[in-house]
Amino acid sequence: MTLLPRPSPPNQRRLTRGMQLALVAIVVYGLLVGAPKAITNGVIALCITFVPSLLERNYDIPLDPWLGLWITLAVFLHTMGSAGLYQQIPWWDHITHAMSATLVAGVGYTFARGVDLHSDEIRLPRRFYFVYVLVIVLAFGVVWELFEFGLDILANTTGVDMPLAQHGLDDTVKDLMYNSLGAILVAAFGQAHLSGLADTVRMNLLGER
Repeated sequence: MTLLPRPSPPNQRRLTRGMQLALVAIVVYGLLVGAPKAITNGVIALCITFVPSLLERNYDIPLDPWLGLWITLAVFLHTMGSAGLYQQIPWWDHITHAMSATLVAGVGYTFARGVDLHSDEIRLPRRFYFVYVLVIVLAFGVVWELFEFGLDILANTTGVDMPLAQHGLDDTVKDLMYNSLGAILVAAFGQAHLSGLADTVRMNLLGER
């Protein structure tokens, strides 16, 4: 089941390349004006966008271009937020948390489904996946908020501007709420798209040709 019409594979690739070029522009801008946060977030995000192609080349895992676009969009939105949109658009942070949560949920589902398909001794009911995905995302969200809190302490101690920051308890609660929304979307609608990927991961990474 698909929530929105999907662009064709060539258009998906063009959108991905366009966002990668925008990330390069952000890094160049950071270098020119001396903005460490833009450089750090831009470089990390750019590296993540190449993960799908590396998986295809090194592990022979053919990924739907839509998945590559999904990953690229998530890190692109976060990087644009760090470049100034977090301060200018109050709800931008909610979008990035929901998108990031869908990625964590997708990875968690793919791993669990791969184990389920690989092992004859493990059988996971379909209803289990909904709860599993939700718990994984919530746990990751808590760890992420603690990580941001630790960066705040480090920034106050060293005076160094960190690429991530906490913005109070209310912000943390909202982040976890939108994390949950992203998890629910993947749990409810993502299994149709990720089941094939899980089977491919099982065959290629676990040696079942």
